[in-house]
Amino acid sequence: MKILLLSDSHNYLDDAILMHAQNCDEIWHAGDVGNMEVAEKLAAVKPLLAVYGNIDGESIRKYYPEDLWFSREGLQIWMTHIGGYPPKYNRRIRKILQKQVPDIFVCGHSHILKVIRDPERNRMLCLNPGAIGRQGFHKKRTMLRFSLINQTISNLEVIELDHK
Repeated sequence: MKILLLSDSHNYLDDAILMHAQNCDEIWHAGDVGNMEVAEKLAAVKPLLAVYGNIDGESIRKYYPEDLWFSREGLQIWMTHIGGYPPKYNRRIRKILQKQVPDIFVCGHSHILKVIRDPERNRMLCLNPGAIGRQGFHKKRTMLRFSLINQTISNLEVIELDHK
């Protein structure tokens, strides 16, 4: 299963993003989608799993949850927008991680691409794809693409698009 992971589109979507989405089985969006038009365009290309972020209004919040727990290829995944990374998770995330630890933790919000394992939580893999939109302090627009096969993540690649 091939996944395209993005975050922080902030109402922005272009043909380059859609082109990369065509080569995947699913699109995961880690929040700050912006509007339903962006979500609908992504979902028209491939199945979309998404969470709402802090800038998302009522239309996105009605359709997408704050937290999404799901399984793919034998891996437990938790996706939320504001999360942090090891060891600097926010308070809400730390509290949940005391009760349940996924194999893969996905978040956005920071606009900083980060792929890191948490050595204190069974080497949980933390993924933040950076930001794909044009709003924010990031210099490059980034997203992640990877494969999930038999409880393993492989072929992880960073996709960089033009400067914002």
